[in-house]
Amino acid sequence: MTLTAFLEEVLLDSLIDFGKLLPFLFLTYLLMEFLEHRAGEKMENAIRRAGRVGPLFGGILGVLPQCGFSAAASGLYAGRVISLGTLIAVYLSTSDEMLPILIAEGADASLILKLLLIKLLVGMVAGFLVDLCLRLFQKKEEGEHIHELCEHEGCHCEKGIFRSALHHTLSIGLFLLAVMLLLNTAVFFLGEARIASVFSSVPVLGHFLSALVGLIPNCASSVLITKLYLEGMLTAGCMLSGLFVGTGVGLLVLFRVASKKRDAFFVLLLLFFIGAVSGMLLDLCGIGAIL
Repeated sequence: MTLTAFLEEVLLDSLIDFGKLLPFLFLTYLLMEFLEHRAGEKMENAIRRAGRVGPLFGGILGVLPQCGFSAAASGLYAGRVISLGTLIAVYLSTSDEMLPILIAEGADASLILKLLLIKLLVGMVAGFLVDLCLRLFQKKEEGEHIHELCEHEGCHCEKGIFRSALHHTLSIGLFLLAVMLLLNTAVFFLGEARIASVFSSVPVLGHFLSALVGLIPNCASSVLITKLYLEGMLTAGCMLSGLFVGTGVGLLVLFRVASKKRDAFFVLLLLFFIGAVSGMLLDLCGIGAIL
């Protein structure tokens, strides 16, 4: 393993791949910003009025990845405007950076649609079950109506969709470049088989480990998990375990605005358990065969 080989296989390859991805990332985020400004407010207001069918709207809203939906849902839940099941549905269906990375990597359209559909269905089913359990075992907790919350560090939505899309492209692009360098370096020195064995040697542990990585409140976690799957180092279920719990800044906002931090911890643990177990069950059902 010479220095020349390292520079060629790690640094140069990462920079070339990074340059190829940037235009696709920008176009993807530009489309997301357009959709957010045209439909975001209407969809969030629809969730507020949804009542018992909130998880249905929450799942649909969450599957559209942009900067505010998971954060807004956290604020709405803190004020008891939406139910816990609706919040869980939004969290589970939120794709964070999965969609831009898959598009930029040239993933097959059928794969992208299937993954989005799986996240949507799991989010809705889990959301309805959570609300059902709450209705059966405890009284509905009333809360004070709050204004919708869309706080996101570094978000420039108010300065135009082009500037916002460029900001997201550069910030996510830098994370992606760092992940590329990290992955390529790890593969160069360790090999793909050894890295994959960390997640696959103990199947159940691998799903919980992926979910633990997904909980990191940073877009780099979803970038890393998606890249590992595309490189063949994660099973489809392991990847989904991590992506189910990837809420962007949603959990951070929840911990910031929740009046009782124990409620926020409960949501975190519930999300972690549902995400890890759902991915494990999907692997047991042979989800990889249809992706």
